[in-house]
Amino acid sequence: MITPALSVLSAVEGLKLVTPALDDYVLPISVVIILLLFAVQSRGTGAVSVFFGPITLVWFLVMAAAGVAHIGDDLAILSAFNPLNAIGFLWNAGLTGFIVLGAIFLTVTGAEALYADLGHFGRLPIQVAWFAVVFPALALNYLGQGALVLSHPDALSNPFFLMFPTWALLPMVILATAATIIASQSVITGAFSLIRQAIHLGFLPRFEICYTSETQTGQIYLPLVNTILLAGVLALMLMFGSSEALAPAYGVSITGAMVIDTILAFEFVRRQWGWPALTAIAVLLPLFSLELVFLGANLLKVHHGGYVPILIAGTLITMMWTWRKGVSLLREKTARQDIPLSQFMTMVERKSEHAPVDVPGTAIFLTATPDTTPAVLLHNIKHNHVLHQHNVIMTIKTARVPYVPEKDRYTITKLSDRFSLLELRFGFMDDQNVSRALARCRKQGFKFEIMSTSFYLGRRKLIADPQSGLPQWQDKLFIAMADSAIDPTEYFHLPANRVVELGEQVII
Repeated sequence: MITPALSVLSAVEGLKLVTPALDDYVLPISVVIILLLFAVQSRGTGAVSVFFGPITLVWFLVMAAAGVAHIGDDLAILSAFNPLNAIGFLWNAGLTGFIVLGAIFLTVTGAEALYADLGHFGRLPIQVAWFAVVFPALALNYLGQGALVLSHPDALSNPFFLMFPTWALLPMVILATAATIIASQSVITGAFSLIRQAIHLGFLPRFEICYTSETQTGQIYLPLVNTILLAGVLALMLMFGSSEALAPAYGVSITGAMVIDTILAFEFVRRQWGWPALTAIAVLLPLFSLELVFLGANLLKVHHGGYVPILIAGTLITMMWTWRKGVSLLREKTARQDIPLSQFMTMVERKSEHAPVDVPGTAIFLTATPDTTPAVLLHNIKHNHVLHQHNVIMTIKTARVPYVPEKDRYTITKLSDRFSLLELRFGFMDDQNVSRALARCRKQGFKFEIMSTSFYLGRRKLIADPQSGLPQWQDKLFIAMADSAIDPTEYFHLPANRVVELGEQVII
């Protein structure tokens, strides 16, 4: 939320240099740009990126050229490459130097907008773009800004736009706005990807996911998330009104994310790469220490808006914690009434006058616990007194890897002449299309005819009970999140005309 609000505001604020009369129109113009940006998300992130990608390349080339043109204003700026100057300044300035670190932190941010699209384009294109274009252009531009300020101290008010002649100010504002839109686009698409992964890993309820590309599974659109992001961005822009006021919130959010990323990197290199703990600490500790210094410097501005990302992060953590805790409690409650599947099979296959009526066709029952009898199967026998000729107990699991190969996608286990177990496995970046996966199961001998198959789903109506496990506020939050979830039929791409839903009430 913070990145799109800050980037668009900072770009449009260049209009004040074109003419001071436009100062009152900066916020309205920024709001219109944000509204248009979020409005086109449903058309697909690929179309937006293709349109603005070349503009962004021009933007970086222009920044590099502007920097090169001004480095000669004062060649003393080249001493910035000497880290002893920075160390000496911090050593002599004391607390003032610590505060300055927070003030200049925005100069080392921006990479997160590029790396937000890592899941869409892969590692190599991002690395090439960073080292061949983005990093050199930014370095040259900052050197040019520094030289300009050293030679013309009056340019300190807005050194970036003052690097350009007056006639070029308006074109640069337009170009900067276009570049910030694509940067905001990267953050938005990154948010979509992260939410989808959180859903597949069980940290959030299932939201509607629309795929906007036939070839790129990473190009997705989440209507509910898009609406929440839009509301949050507009609220931030209206609350703070300018990029200068919003900068402290941005600094806290980015430095906090950096510290968390380094902690995650420590776990990654130990678990995935097999590094010894001491080796991981030796490599990451210098980076971690530097990030903590920046985080501490930015935390001094918590009361100036830095509290915003803390509140947003706290809200998301509370929601994820509540969802995980509520789902776990719900499983515990339903498990008390579970019947082992093997015991159920023995009961229904025993011929007696109370045995259910045999009906032709295949019934697929979705469940998260394949060892126990699905509640919807029990309800079907209880209310309809029928049992299909072939019954498939299907469970869907999300692996902790982005993609699962087709050959590892499904496992079929025949339990008896009438019962089979089917396990479908998807990666957290995969499209969980059950209908498509079932069609491919035929290669392993699964007889699947859509017109003779019925999908049975259970629908629970949750009733809050503060004495049952969760505090009342968490009960209400969990139920609200559950009610916002998309119907499983749509989420798993089941044929709607072949789905049967049976409901029950559960006190939680």
